[in-house]
Amino acid sequence: MFPNKKITVTILLAVSMGFVQSFAQKEHDHDEEKPKNLKVLSSNTSGREVHKIMKEYSRALGVRCGFCHVSEKMEGQERPRFDFASDNKPEKITSRNMMKMVSAINENYISKMIGGDHTLEQITCVTCHMGNKTPVVKVSDLRKDEKERDRD
Repeated sequence: MFPNKKITVTILLAVSMGFVQSFAQKEHDHDEEKPKNLKVLSSNTSGREVHKIMKEYSRALGVRCGFCHVSEKMEGQERPRFDFASDNKPEKITSRNMMKMVSAINENYISKMIGGDHTLEQITCVTCHMGNKTPVVKVSDLRKDEKERDRD
């Protein structure tokens, strides 16, 4: 059915983690707020849960909040102000689409390969991104984003 099950699972795991955004502001700033404009995550997801999910995405892609979220530099402020509800960045739309894709892959394929146990070996963003903004599709891509970060 699957020519190389291990490679397929590895690729699928990386794709699902790929939507990481970390909050540059203090955690408690967002933990207590009711999230707005949730389109993929459940509307019952708490601010604390959203923050945790976004931190995971951030690590998986090696990016910060401003990669997906609209931000505005504030005079006299060390950190920018984010508009987390805004859909004005294409990266946020891409992230949502990838979240849906990962969920579908886990539900429609991975769970069937592992006997329906949704807690085992699900793919995540890091499965493909491995800490890079773009998915790693060949070995030479492994350190591509890291080299870009070093230049910045």
